[in-house]
Amino acid sequence: MKKAMSTMKDVAREAGVALGTVSRVVNGQQVGEEYRVKVEAAIEKLGYQVNPYARGLKTNKTNIIAVILPSMEHPYFSSLAQQINLSLTRRDYQMMLFLTDSHHNREDECVRMVRQNKVDGIIGLTYNAVHLSDDIPFISIDRYFGPNVPCVASDNYGGGRLAAERLAALGCKKVLSLWTGSATPGEADKRVDGFITGCNLLGIPCDDLRYVDVDGADVFRDHFQKHLIGGKLIYDGIFCNTDLLAIQVRELLAELGIRVPEDVQIIGFDGIRRFDNGKFYCTTIIQPVDKIAETCVDMLLREDRSQVPSLLCLPVSYGFGGTTKE
Repeated sequence: MKKAMSTMKDVAREAGVALGTVSRVVNGQQVGEEYRVKVEAAIEKLGYQVNPYARGLKTNKTNIIAVILPSMEHPYFSSLAQQINLSLTRRDYQMMLFLTDSHHNREDECVRMVRQNKVDGIIGLTYNAVHLSDDIPFISIDRYFGPNVPCVASDNYGGGRLAAERLAALGCKKVLSLWTGSATPGEADKRVDGFITGCNLLGIPCDDLRYVDVDGADVFRDHFQKHLIGGKLIYDGIFCNTDLLAIQVRELLAELGIRVPEDVQIIGFDGIRRFDNGKFYCTTIIQPVDKIAETCVDMLLREDRSQVPSLLCLPVSYGFGGTTKE
């Protein structure tokens, strides 16, 4: 026979205290030290576990935050999930993770599931315009939904400008900007805008290629082949809107006999690191993942969100990862 789960009444009986005393201990409220020790000993002995949903019916609070991400395969997303979880744990909250594989229907489905699970709020990085409601707080990462949905992002525009300045300082004379992404506008789109603006201000000729909803760098192969002169690419610098694209472009150039960084220098964007040694996969504009996570959690858990800005951009930095000539 399966043993029945212990209840709060069982704990009170075992500890020899009132039910209200057990409730105060479980909810972190102040009680006498003698009573707290008795209740905690009874909880340990009986294996009692708090049901957050049952407690939430009484307190209108579950201490659970839902986090919606595209996947855990990309190092940036896995790092973001880790940092959000750490930030929530420090505040005695738990994280409920939903993965969408960047599908629009799946993102909307996750929002519906979250609402049914009675969580205290949502932190979401989505690639599409999901359908939100006013009954649950939502903090968006990199996707601006409007003035009533706070968005946290890196300074994508400034990061693009920084990439242009670095390539110019490294001697690049003609550069190429590459972008792949979602058809739904987002803050990350500003990376290329900042890069092109930076090139124009510095007087560096810059070509710009953008592809929507594609996977990989093969779509750029034809452009590279058409711009080879004597086996040399006419560009000596390339900016990619993600580190993943930068890595794929480097492999594609190697297939064409183009050396990186000797022939072409590449800068990506994200700041993802290798799992084995912690070094960057490529020279990159680094997103402050820990600060993004901390800011999202802080904004979501504020009791008064009336002063929360609709868009908050955090500063980025530059990191060498072997695809430039430093």
